[in-house]
Amino acid sequence: MNGHHLILGELVDFITGETLPDTHDERYRQKLARILIESKGYLASEIRTRCNLLVRAGEKSAIVKVDFAVAIEKKICMIVKYGPGSLLTRHRSAIAASRLLTSYQIPLVVVTNGEDADILDGSSGEVIFKELVNIPDRTYLSAHFKEYGFEPVTENREEIESRILYVYEVDGACPCDDTICRISE
Repeated sequence: MNGHHLILGELVDFITGETLPDTHDERYRQKLARILIESKGYLASEIRTRCNLLVRAGEKSAIVKVDFAVAIEKKICMIVKYGPGSLLTRHRSAIAASRLLTSYQIPLVVVTNGEDADILDGSSGEVIFKELVNIPDRTYLSAHFKEYGFEPVTENREEIESRILYVYEVDGACPCDDTICRISE
């Protein structure tokens, strides 16, 4: 056992080719990677995996992960945040991540448990699509690219979103969760 994840062996990451611990959560992430490439038409070079995101809340800081960041024309247009269980409880933290991963508002946010998905408008947080099958494909993102404002995120908004993400992902995490790196407490 590593943290709170049952290690079932090793697997090879579908996108990067890296060898990773085989866990139930990682199997879902690999399923999502396959969907993005095989069903949605993205190139492996357009997808960043396991993106580190530094979050702060006052004197506290930690690094959390964004599972996938999908770029078109070198701009991140969509993030995918995986987590087991309820999708609704993950909406706000995923929106916060979409405002922190880059200097601009990422237009689309996918929240998924690997079996279902909510696709959110990054600016409003409103659900615009549901279900894994409706995750936007490469053609959709390319067609809508010019419509995305990529609005800059203000320093004040970054601080607020960082605190929100810290509360959801770090304060709300199991103490044995080894997917979060607590830098200072």
